[in-house]
Amino acid sequence: MKTIIAEKPSVAREIALLVGASDKKDGYLTGNGYFVTWAFGHLIGLGMPEDYGISGFDKGSLPILPYPFLLTVRKVKKEKSYATDTRALKQLKVIRELFDKCDNIIVATDAGREGELIFRYIYEYLKCDKPFERLWISSLTEKAIKKGFDNLKDGAAFDGLYQAAQVRSRADWLVGINATQALSIAAGNGVYSLGRVQTPTLALICKRYLENKKFSVQQYWQIQLLHNKELIDFKSLSKTKWEEVKLANDTLKAIQRSDTATITLVETKSVTEQPPLLFDLTGLQKEANKKLNLSAEETLNIAQSLYEKKFITYPRTGSRYIPEDVWAEIPTLVRALQDKETCKQAVSKMKWGRFNKRIVNDLRVTDHHGLLVTDKIPSALNAKENAVYDMIAFRLLEALSQACIKELTDVTLQVFHYDFTVKGSKIIESGWRSIKGNFTDEDTEPVQDLPELKKGNEIKIKEASILKKQTKPPMLYTEAGLLSAMENAGKEMRNEEERKALHNIGIGTPATRASIIETLFTRNYIQREKKSLIPTEKGLQVYDLVKYRKIADVAMTAEWELALQKIENNEADARAFQKEMETYASSITDELLQTSIPKDNLPKLTCPKCKSQQLIIGDKIVKCLYEVCNWVQFRNVCGVQISIANIENLVNKGKTTLIKGMKSKAGKKFDAYIVLNDKAESSFEFEKNKNYKK
Repeated sequence: MKTIIAEKPSVAREIALLVGASDKKDGYLTGNGYFVTWAFGHLIGLGMPEDYGISGFDKGSLPILPYPFLLTVRKVKKEKSYATDTRALKQLKVIRELFDKCDNIIVATDAGREGELIFRYIYEYLKCDKPFERLWISSLTEKAIKKGFDNLKDGAAFDGLYQAAQVRSRADWLVGINATQALSIAAGNGVYSLGRVQTPTLALICKRYLENKKFSVQQYWQIQLLHNKELIDFKSLSKTKWEEVKLANDTLKAIQRSDTATITLVETKSVTEQPPLLFDLTGLQKEANKKLNLSAEETLNIAQSLYEKKFITYPRTGSRYIPEDVWAEIPTLVRALQDKETCKQAVSKMKWGRFNKRIVNDLRVTDHHGLLVTDKIPSALNAKENAVYDMIAFRLLEALSQACIKELTDVTLQVFHYDFTVKGSKIIESGWRSIKGNFTDEDTEPVQDLPELKKGNEIKIKEASILKKQTKPPMLYTEAGLLSAMENAGKEMRNEEERKALHNIGIGTPATRASIIETLFTRNYIQREKKSLIPTEKGLQVYDLVKYRKIADVAMTAEWELALQKIENNEADARAFQKEMETYASSITDELLQTSIPKDNLPKLTCPKCKSQQLIIGDKIVKCLYEVCNWVQFRNVCGVQISIANIENLVNKGKTTLIKGMKSKAGKKFDAYIVLNDKAESSFEFEKNKNYKK
């Protein structure tokens, strides 16, 4: 007998159907010489400090450097503590029995670092020594699974991947546990969570936010001219930017005395825009955030759902290319898209027999190739799934199309001694841009159609006007912008050689970036303001404490990601990396223990109920010291963290300022004030003065 273990029950059912294991049992299916069972994600993980006999946050126990690391069954939070997950325990018992009964194992967890770790931790925890093979597939279609079973790989071939996964989880443990405990002890006021990747990511957000807020906006003025030639209107803009409106007005008056401009320069060049490559996960998340306003986490969940329904290939990919052997399947995929109504017109524009092979590159494909649709066309998806599916399908069609060729023209005109410029663009061959009919990128300034212009031409000025403009601060990060910053963190390296080595290396991996951002939300370090990500008071406080510390160093974290990749490829020693992480964890623990959070910043407030005792202001609650009074106000109300300023307003004035973006239990967003009544009970007050009990 063989035992096949998948990562999830849904995937196990697909595999069971294919291998003929149709007899349903409790926790597995069997038949035709197979047991097919599953995990529920990570059933086994690294033990917590309590498992090593260390309870609470104790300065004397730091740094905690486990040897050996203990594995434990997944735990879930129950009230104020954690307990073993009984569902995980039950499934683990099933897996143990099946491993004992079989001759060998086929590993069918997701083909990536985390999928490998899920199986290996189970295997190690159960002290299993049965031989195992690896099912390594990028798609869950019947054809892909069959092909995978025909090409099962020796499990040992993935030892490098396992070591990278194992040492990554240990590094996160060492840094996360020690840094969090050290800073929390030093602060003495609640828990301050830090992490190997989450803290540099928080640093990116906070740094950009502060740059934005400190930016001094400068006003300036430019003169715009409106021209007409050959019945085509076009506008030119002065090169000079005046810092004083009077000077701009004086110049405008002078220009208005002339009714023509002289063309002094015309430069035309042909530009070839290659089609975009396929999506990797981060690329898809960025596009879905820009176009659909989906968070990185939402996009990942939708893509995973489409994968499990067999409509797209494995989504957690970091590659934008396909290998040569997949190229033969591409025409079939394009042909299949003819059956999807939203893609039909775009498919009709494809030039059969002239598909662009730019996406084929065996050297740029690692675990998985770029995102593709499969030959199974969806007929009933929800709106968001449909939109993400179409994004992947259209990107495939664009990637297979020819380059777009444009003719770009830069023109300089002169009025008196003032220069004016205008840019024009003409499509020579539309190529890939015809697939969606977008001929310029959304984040670039629109260019104009120009009449034929030659040096020395005199062009009429129809109208002259002044434009008031202002310098713009660095843009706050959206999720798409943050994903780009995480993806390109290697660029932060000061040393040029190191920067080149870390080209295309970021912090986190395509598979983990969404969860890192979500962790920052969960920790109440960041919040959304429309589409922008901004730090909370707590996030800024943590950043201020660690911004010059190693733990916030974005470039160093990117360097570690490179080391993990080398371990995965058997090019670096996992033990040496772990040793380095232990040294690092010890060093930052010492650093952070010497930190202190200035508590003088917190206001001294008197309880609004008993009117006698001082309030304790914590991160999660504000409460009265007097036990009999026991007045409490939660800091997080309907998903929004109440600022210290608003806590002061509530306690001293009985009413906060308008709090925006709160979310009801039904998921509906609303804005409201929080007010106190005569008994110091809080409730919402809406702008129309309707009172609702919270």
